[in-house]
Amino acid sequence: MQQQVVKFNAYQPSRQSASNGRMQYSSPNVVGVHYQVGKRIGEGSFGIIYEGINLLNNQPVAIKFEPRKSDAPQLRDEYRTYKILTGLVGIPTVYYFGQEGLHNILCMDLLGKSLEDMFDFCDRKFSVKTVCMLAKSMIARVQSVHERYLIYRDIKPDNFLVGRPYTKNANLIHLIDFGMAKYYWDVKKQQHIPYRERKSLSGTARYMSINTHLGREQSRRDDLEALGHVFMYFLRGQLPWQGLKAATNKQKYERIGEKKHQTPIKELCQGFPEEFAIYLNYARKLGFEETPDYEYLMGLFNTALENTGEEDDGIYDWIVKASNRSSTRTNSTSHRTAGGYQTPRASAQMANASPAGQTAVNGVTPTAAGAHTQATLVAPNTKGHDLPTTAHADAEAGYVSRVIPPEVSPGST
Repeated sequence: MQQQVVKFNAYQPSRQSASNGRMQYSSPNVVGVHYQVGKRIGEGSFGIIYEGINLLNNQPVAIKFEPRKSDAPQLRDEYRTYKILTGLVGIPTVYYFGQEGLHNILCMDLLGKSLEDMFDFCDRKFSVKTVCMLAKSMIARVQSVHERYLIYRDIKPDNFLVGRPYTKNANLIHLIDFGMAKYYWDVKKQQHIPYRERKSLSGTARYMSINTHLGREQSRRDDLEALGHVFMYFLRGQLPWQGLKAATNKQKYERIGEKKHQTPIKELCQGFPEEFAIYLNYARKLGFEETPDYEYLMGLFNTALENTGEEDDGIYDWIVKASNRSSTRTNSTSHRTAGGYQTPRASAQMANASPAGQTAVNGVTPTAAGAHTQATLVAPNTKGHDLPTTAHADAEAGYVSRVIPPEVSPGST
């Protein structure tokens, strides 16, 4: 499919008029009445993402463009899903969906880098402390989605982002890209969706649950198991089923599933706090319709922190590393890093400055979500998903489309 490119001329302010108390803008690169399109920050075979500005309040936004004649249009559904999740901590806010010429357009919060990017920055290993803090936040994000009767179905580091640099939510973990989200609860019938088998694969092969590999209908348990695989990926640097080869992608995904099933949890988690093994055992033993005990699971990682003499102070590995780099360059400790993420002192000050009635999460106050930054190069594709253009792209991770059969989904693991 040939890439469609959206072209804009340089911004030239034109006549503005007050209509119903609102300013009206007319310009070759102003969309949705008052969103000015800036530089391109991501692209894919399905469309392009630009950085933009809300001209009414000068706030940065991410603007997604999708051809209206796309084989698998998704922006309208994505907009509706974000609306369902409105108000949740760590979920970006969407501001506008509409059509401009030959494109669908979605405007939403601009965020920072993904956890995959941060993993690369930290030389592809996170400390036990960082993974425990991330685990608590990631479980909390998934829990909030589940409480709106949705399952996520594509857990991976690329879809968890930190906030925009130099904002109070710079270190808050956000969850993005709901292209594969699905209701697990039938609101009309007031019952859980039925258990089915022989389902096509949905998600990223590296992290998906064993039941997903077996073609079983996904439910809340599968999101949690996939999180467990991500935690071990962060701790180990790689998973035992990465790098497997096969003649076809379908055979490769089968090999990945077999290796996951054959790898004992004790072996997978060896050398790390037992709470990681307890977590995975719990997730894999959950029933199809069973409601997980999220508080218990998050508590496991509090225990792991306590047992290792650490605390949840919101100071992640990338903050320490960036601070050390800054100190080395300037021979003095700065309150900000070059990347815009708070150093330990600034992060602690941010946590202590939380407004009354709010709890600081990972060193920041959980107010409205902050969003996708230029460093996050999130690019859409024709299969209806955001494809983060990190060094370790979805194709390399064994990305599987929700639209096409797994045998035609490229990539190695």
